Amino acid sequence: MENKTPQRILLAVTGLTPQVVTETLFALACQGETPWVPDRIQLLTTATGAESARLNLLQGQAWFHRLVRDYGLPPIQFGEDDIQVLRDNEGRPLDDIRTPDENALAADFISDTLRRLTRDADSELHVSIAGGRKTMGYYLGYALSLFGRPQDRLSHVLVSDPYETNRDFYYPTPYSHPIHAQRGGKEYTVDARNGRVELAHIPFVRLRGGIPQPLIEGGARFSEVVAAAQCVRQPPALEIHIQDRKAIAGGQTIKLTGQNLTLLLWMARQRLAGNGPVRCTTKDEPNMEAARTYLAVCRETLGSLASETVKAEEALKRGMESGWLSPAKNRLHNALIRALGQQGASPYFIQNVGPRKAARFQLGLAPEHIKIHP
Repeated sequence: MENKTPQRILLAVTGLTPQVVTETLFALACQGETPWVPDRIQLLTTATGAESARLNLLQGQAWFHRLVRDYGLPPIQFGEDDIQVLRDNEGRPLDDIRTPDENALAADFISDTLRRLTRDADSELHVSIAGGRKTMGYYLGYALSLFGRPQDRLSHVLVSDPYETNRDFYYPTPYSHPIHAQRGGKEYTVDARNGRVELAHIPFVRLRGGIPQPLIEGGARFSEVVAAAQCVRQPPALEIHIQDRKAIAGGQTIKLTGQNLTLLLWMARQRLAGNGPVRCTTKDEPNMEAARTYLAVCRETLGSLASETVKAEEALKRGMESGWLSPAKNRLHNALIRALGQQGASPYFIQNVGPRKAARFQLGLAPEHIKIHP
């Protein structure tokens, strides 16, 4: 089967200096031994920034189209629909980001954009934080840390003096192109051809594996995703409330089925009692004691007549079978991963101990991190 080429997306924040788009595109696509040409460009900006980008980059033969033509780049999707404007709670375009509420709205908007773009496994993002207000660049870089994947990159564009602050400079042209510059209050002329543009690639910590799946899928504010990522850095702690039939791991209440909860409770009790890893039944040596203690927890938590209890009694009548325990363990792990993310869930996994043919199982969490409430 032919491998699908990932869609390359250049994502940038801009304000009143749309030049950062063409400067970044030039550095990526027109320089170096391995050019990176995006299939699509998307901008995040304010209402004023959107108008500036439209007029200077897209209107007629504006600078984006000139760059593509000057350097013979392949078609790149970039139109007015690819300029996304920050909006308030009423859906009105934001003209600037000045108040705490506007900052929170910008954070949520940028976070949701990164979440959406990284949801597609067949995409590859290059994120530029060169433009816009500093808070916009900060939120964009932080959101990439939260949702970024191994293939995604972050950068800032560097432009030589006196071109960096020149509103007439958009990229080094392949021909002589005089533009006006100022120094010491005096105006003089420079050639855009001589401008130097480089990318500063910015390393960033990827936290995606520690974010619960529902938050990756959407519906959470930026602050909520940050809080979930911070939980991964906290010491592990497991609380099981038997009467309420709930488990709390890492400060998060975990949605568990009856079987998941029973298995976790049983393994937690084994760990607290210092009983060591659970051995499964072999052809020559059944482990009836493990089956008995697990079924007792089933009856205590779910009731003797519960369908899950009845099914477990039938499955374990010859002892604690690995053919039953391994799939049950995997279902519990999947529930933990969905609630806590891969990194956040791993301290609460049931671990295999010893060689595969003589596998034994125990909760990886140390006893001092476990509490069981009636």
